[in-house]
Amino acid sequence: MEVLEEKEEEEQTEGEELKALEISDNLQDVEMKVSVEQVCVPSDVPDFDWSSIDTSQLPSSYKTNSPKEKKLLHIADHFLQQYTHLCPDRKLLFLHPVNECGVEKFVSTTVRPTLLPYTELYHWDGCASFVSDYLTMEPLKSPITPPSSLYSPTTILKYQKGNCFDFSVLLCSMLIGAGYDAYCVHGYATHEICSLDETLKLCPLLRKPQERQVPKEGMKKKSNKYRVKPPPDLQSKFELQQEAKKAAETEAAQKNKEREEEKVTEVEKPKRDPLYGLRVHAWVLVLSGKREVPETFFINPFTGNSHSTMDEHFLGIESVWNHRNYWVNMQDCWNGCKDLVFDLGDAIRWEIMLSRSNKPLQLLSDAEEEKELSDRDTDDMQEKEEEDMSFDMPPSWVAPIQISPREFETRCSQGRKVILYKKAKLEKWAPYLNGNGLVKRLTVYADLDCAEVVEVREWFKNREDMLDMREVNKQTQLTTEYFSPGHLLGLKAHTYTSLEPETEHTMEFYNEARVDGLQKRVENDNEMTEYFVGRDDFLHVRHMEFGKSGKKIHLASTRTDINSRPIVQIKECFHRNLEKPADEDVAERIFLITEETIHLTYHLKDKYITASKKDFFKAADRDRKGNEIIMTPEMCITYQAGSSEKDKKLLHLYKALQQLTEEEKQLKQQVRQSEAEVLNILKIRENEETAVKLTVSIYNTERNEKRRQQFEVMKNTMEDELLGQEEQDLDYLAPFLIQIGHRKKMTKGQALRVRDDCLTDLKHRLIDKANIIQARFEKAVEELQKKDQWFQENHNQLSAEEEDDFLTCCSEIAFRIHILALRLNREKQTAPQKYLSLEEKLRKDPRLAEYLGHA
Repeated sequence: MEVLEEKEEEEQTEGEELKALEISDNLQDVEMKVSVEQVCVPSDVPDFDWSSIDTSQLPSSYKTNSPKEKKLLHIADHFLQQYTHLCPDRKLLFLHPVNECGVEKFVSTTVRPTLLPYTELYHWDGCASFVSDYLTMEPLKSPITPPSSLYSPTTILKYQKGNCFDFSVLLCSMLIGAGYDAYCVHGYATHEICSLDETLKLCPLLRKPQERQVPKEGMKKKSNKYRVKPPPDLQSKFELQQEAKKAAETEAAQKNKEREEEKVTEVEKPKRDPLYGLRVHAWVLVLSGKREVPETFFINPFTGNSHSTMDEHFLGIESVWNHRNYWVNMQDCWNGCKDLVFDLGDAIRWEIMLSRSNKPLQLLSDAEEEKELSDRDTDDMQEKEEEDMSFDMPPSWVAPIQISPREFETRCSQGRKVILYKKAKLEKWAPYLNGNGLVKRLTVYADLDCAEVVEVREWFKNREDMLDMREVNKQTQLTTEYFSPGHLLGLKAHTYTSLEPETEHTMEFYNEARVDGLQKRVENDNEMTEYFVGRDDFLHVRHMEFGKSGKKIHLASTRTDINSRPIVQIKECFHRNLEKPADEDVAERIFLITEETIHLTYHLKDKYITASKKDFFKAADRDRKGNEIIMTPEMCITYQAGSSEKDKKLLHLYKALQQLTEEEKQLKQQVRQSEAEVLNILKIRENEETAVKLTVSIYNTERNEKRRQQFEVMKNTMEDELLGQEEQDLDYLAPFLIQIGHRKKMTKGQALRVRDDCLTDLKHRLIDKANIIQARFEKAVEELQKKDQWFQENHNQLSAEEEDDFLTCCSEIAFRIHILALRLNREKQTAPQKYLSLEEKLRKDPRLAEYLGHA
């Protein structure tokens, strides 16, 4: 038995060796085909020579390594040496590629966390969308090996080109700056992800929101012994059978449709990729926790879309890094990334390079591997490991990331970007690049060759008419336009096939912006229906029917000529008014204009299945002889629910008929105004589309030329006013020149008068100041004398505290007297000097020197 087991083990080992040889041969064949596969890069991507970029103006940190960076590179080489020794079957790590200056830089120091001053970039989706739009994708030189260089985010932003690693580093820098726990990922993905091939994917704008599935109750409620007997089932069994039959037919049709879709999907599936599982890709990992991220997810930097960590397009991870550390994935990726645990603190699943804990690196914890090393190598590694554990990541060598407002607004390279999806094409433009404000267009096709257009969706920005979006169905020629709040006529949406009048139109309004509460209006050649919200009269629907158009009429309240379509019928529906009895609250009223009849239907009373009704038949006001026609019982048919008695008071019926007749006239006028409003809206929309106007924010100084000129004029005016005011404030002769009228040329008498007035004013000011100081001095002396007299009278009765208070108060008064005496002496000494100084200044003043020079 032992011999047989040994033979079986030998056969198994031989089989495994043969499989390994076959796998290695296949890998060699694949690597030989890499160069051929590179020719398949799309021809529309222009080649860019990165060796020709100018690096002379770059900072010194780009061209040299600091001592700390050199030590980090030494640690990385030591880490890589351990890694290759313990994991010889795995590929080399992406640790320190060269930058644009040919200098080796560790990948973590290439990440430069930056928070840019744009609101959109405070969130991960805004950052991802900006990076995917701003940069142009370049494929890796070899699809199965990482690049040999990794340029700085500033250089990538300058030239707007880069591979997946460049995209990821820039996006990770922005996300970390925005407060997310983000990491760059070096791993493997499918051909569609690596080559930015979206032609077999559904456009994100066409995806329908997933319907929430309500879980079925797994446990049935236990039957209670004492329960109320349920009411009998009064449903028709035949109807239930018909409904079940229809449901079965619908389910069968749905299954057939799903089968057809599966067949189409099988046909449209991409061909087998010979490099499946070997294609290198870089993306961004965002861990849950920070910024209230509920679940860990991936971001593909090429598209800016988020993906679940269970996504089958991501096939494996080699390593992740941020600006603080570097982690190597030690988990098996045989099932892609589905089974990976992203707990970077788990030393078994993730090997950290710069460990701050006292535990050794996971790579050296295997006792069997350590035995194979010599004692000397083991000691050296332990010493180096102790150094590594106390080492912190040096700061980033990359210059601050900056994006100007113009670059942020332009986004795409040359302001335009085209993305091809499955049966769809998405085009993006920078704002203000198109004269009509178009920023995005989605074209949906019926076939994979994109030959037959089915639908076109367009998005707009900065339009004066507040147009946001337009949908055009090319098969039915139906156009739907959506507007932001603020349109001149309160439009919210407009659906039409033509802007010609008396065609099918559906207009939705912002009812809060209208006095009449109109929410929606639907019109065709012979009907018009209006829907209202929040009206005081509880009206919610008004339906009008028209006859054939007649001659044109001109409404006095409008500037539009409209065809006088005869009004056949007006129908109004009202909500319940709880302040009235149900049999007095009108629910529906119909004005039959041609038949001269009015039908009223009231709301249902409680516990009644029929509603009260009244039918009025109008007659001429006067007969042929000119006599006034009196109301007769035959002119009103009344049905009162719950009562067999007829209302015999004709006066009330007559007044009601008169009121309804007056309201009918007002309704006709309102209908004509509604027709005129529709024509006015169509005319305004036609003019808005003919001459599109774009709005510019007052804060956009580059484009708002008018506002900028106004600001410059206002600024210059204010500067001139301030300068004149300063000159006026600094002119010491201004109060005296006013008395003679601000004359540029003065006589000698006027000059002498100005001089004397100025000197006299200074003399009075000096005297007044000295008198004020003298008065304060005398007051302080008097106060001190009173305090001393009081103390002499009461010193025998004072306590120790009161004596201390007295001494403190006397000390303060004496100090004040001393200061006042000094100020008074100084004023007496400086007053003559000030007087002489002003006299000399007046003599040299250019306005008075002509007359005072020899005075």
